[in-house]
Amino acid sequence: MNQLIVSCPQCGTEVIWNEAATWRPFCSDRCRLIDLGAWLDESHRIPDRAPASLPEPETEAPQ
Repeated sequence: MNQLIVSCPQCGTEVIWNEAATWRPFCSDRCRLIDLGAWLDESHRIPDRAPASLPEPETEAPQ
C-alpha cells in the first residue's frame, strides 16, 4: 500500500497522511499553532484581486 507523505508547511518535517497523523498537514500541535498565529497577525494573507471601491464624496447643496 502506498502512503502519501507530505511536508509540514511550517518546518518541512515529513508527515505520513493517515488517520494517525492528528495534526496533519502539520507535524505537531506546535507547528499548527505557529501557522495559526501567522494568520492571526496577518503575516499570511489571501490577496484581494477586486479593486477597492471608495465611497462617493458627499456634496452639499449650494445655499
